[in-house]
Amino acid sequence: MTTSSLSGTRRSRPARPEDDGGHGYWPTVAAVASASMMLPFSVTGAAVALPSMAADLGSSVGAAQWMLNAFNITFAALPLAAGGLADRLGRRRVLLTGIALVGALSLLVALAPSMAVADVARAVQGGGAAAVLASGAAVLAHATSGRRRRLAFGILGTSFGAGLASGPLVAGALVEAAGWRSVFLLVAAMSLPAWLCATRAPESRDPARRPLDVAGLTAFTAGLACLSFAFVQASSAGWGAAGTLLPLAAAVALVALFTAVELRRAGRAMFDVRLFRRPEFAAVVCQPFTVTLGFVILLVYLPAYLQGVAGRTVLASGLLLLPMTAPVLLLPLAAGLLAARTSVRAVLTGASALIAVGALLLTTLRGDASWWELALPLLPFGAGVGLAFGVMDNAAVGTVPVENAGAAAGVFNTMRITGESVAVAGAAALLTTLTAARLGDGGLPAGPAARLAGQAVQGKVDGAHHAALAAGFTGAFHTLGLVLAALSALGAVLTYLALAPHRAGRQ
Repeated sequence: MTTSSLSGTRRSRPARPEDDGGHGYWPTVAAVASASMMLPFSVTGAAVALPSMAADLGSSVGAAQWMLNAFNITFAALPLAAGGLADRLGRRRVLLTGIALVGALSLLVALAPSMAVADVARAVQGGGAAAVLASGAAVLAHATSGRRRRLAFGILGTSFGAGLASGPLVAGALVEAAGWRSVFLLVAAMSLPAWLCATRAPESRDPARRPLDVAGLTAFTAGLACLSFAFVQASSAGWGAAGTLLPLAAAVALVALFTAVELRRAGRAMFDVRLFRRPEFAAVVCQPFTVTLGFVILLVYLPAYLQGVAGRTVLASGLLLLPMTAPVLLLPLAAGLLAARTSVRAVLTGASALIAVGALLLTTLRGDASWWELALPLLPFGAGVGLAFGVMDNAAVGTVPVENAGAAAGVFNTMRITGESVAVAGAAALLTTLTAARLGDGGLPAGPAARLAGQAVQGKVDGAHHAALAAGFTGAFHTLGLVLAALSALGAVLTYLALAPHRAGRQ
């Protein structure tokens, strides 16, 4: 593997019309960017709409949680399968199908008469989101090259970051102004221009047209579905419950089976897992665990902290997150240019280091902190995420042969979404456990302490125990910051070592 492949460029190849500003370039970029913006908004926006939705449809918040879980399970489990199908059936075809599914099923959720209908629709919608996620990057990889390719992936990173960062604020305003159904109607409306633009994107597929690896596809998809289900169960039943341990064991067995199947099939496999022997490939594909993990945790749970402990409104909490979310909107394009002048190694290592600094500064968090005091940890955190978003997707597909771009995008995005699912479930468990322990130290029985702590993590702080909950929740966030800082620092070191030019030159 050459060093140039890690700097966001490829060896010279024949120019395509789209690279020279042809009629297909901007519609392709617009289609992938707008479709990618829908995906994180479908996650964060739905989470904001859930309480109002549950009340309107006559469902408890706990039971309605499956509206989120159904989407997350299929969204996390299917990107690799979708990427493999895109390589064989056509990347534009899979992208168009995914956009149509996300839009149509979002409309169905908006019109749903019951939570059961919404749950089923969200499960199918997650599959469509996985198709968009896996095929979008592959479409860009085949439609562009050189400078315009870096620009396209910078726009892609900006769009994904915009959807992730703006989701809570926009959804909150919509719920207050027009009700929860408006959140899903917005996603349905966003799908229309994305689909129309995607019809003008060039089609591409793997020229070998190898037979579909049914065994590998089934084992991997089932394994990730079991893993997602285990995390869902852990949040309600606990990590030691049989309903958690059994699917977790099944996930380990199925992923091991997938690895064995792919190694045996070698060149005929859905994805050549032998590529993970290359440190630079493994480093890039695992990057979401050290970059987006903490960002998603703060995006989900910091507003709950600000609303519950400090009594701030939904809108005020969203505005207080601007030091973290604004860089994610502004820096991805600059990151692509910076990587071209330096290297992906420098950008990704620096991004992880910035995130580590921001996470460490979370130990200064207080419920009554001012905007400037909150900006102290959030600004470096957001800057690191924004820089990484501009180069991660391009680097992921740039470390494999171009004919395998769909499968590479599937692996990368599977790691990204699975990492986010793990992060949200793990952070909820950690924050709840630590907050409940603080209440227990004050003499409250374990059952009520766990119940009150769980409510606090959702932004509902009981008035009779406000002081103890505020202290416990704050201390839990400080501990979480130390964990994230250690993880990000480790990621920075491993990325720097794995992407060393001399190492890449030996591949």
